[in-house]
Amino acid sequence: MRASLLTPSEAAIVASVTVRDINRVIDEKILPAALYTVDDGRRVQLAACPLVGFYFRAAKALTAEKRLTLIHSFSERITGDMARHPFVGWNKADWIVRDGFLSVTLSDFIADADDRSTRLEATRAMVVEDPGILGGSPVIRGTRIPVYDLVASVAAGLPRERILAAYPGLDETALDLAILYGEANPVRGRPRRFTILPPDATLSAERTVPRRRRA
Repeated sequence: MRASLLTPSEAAIVASVTVRDINRVIDEKILPAALYTVDDGRRVQLAACPLVGFYFRAAKALTAEKRLTLIHSFSERITGDMARHPFVGWNKADWIVRDGFLSVTLSDFIADADDRSTRLEATRAMVVEDPGILGGSPVIRGTRIPVYDLVASVAAGLPRERILAAYPGLDETALDLAILYGEANPVRGRPRRFTILPPDATLSAERTVPRRRRA
């Protein structure tokens, strides 16, 4: 079952916008108040993501005033089961709003948000945090592959084929989902350093420990 409330980072992924955009729709009250909360941290309803995507991606075609009007018209149709179970059966509803000579549909934004939320849910199923595995750091389910090491390796510019070769239990799909997980759950503080060694690197077990002088 999909989570109905999303963090700003998660909502940004589903709506295909930036985290800054998500904060803006809250701060400027672009979204109806029923579609987000600021109690105990900011959260956005999953059902609001198509509206957010529409607002920013239609900016070149429509004025801010017109987009606001359309968002409120669309939001009035998100009631009952549609609000409780986002995207389930939404394809049967009428998502066309007509305003004079203008006709606007939300269908493409709904389909995109549905696809992105499905992928986001797949990351939750793939990543586990077990205190008995690497101290509880997020890892790929069934392995000891640290998710944030993969994210850091990609961010550092390492070729995908090299990352996959370094982790035999990893495939393309899992790597893509790991990257998505990192976007949805960014690490606070200093970024992690990737752990895959350059091809010409060597490890040495030699270590010189200075002797303590006797008193």
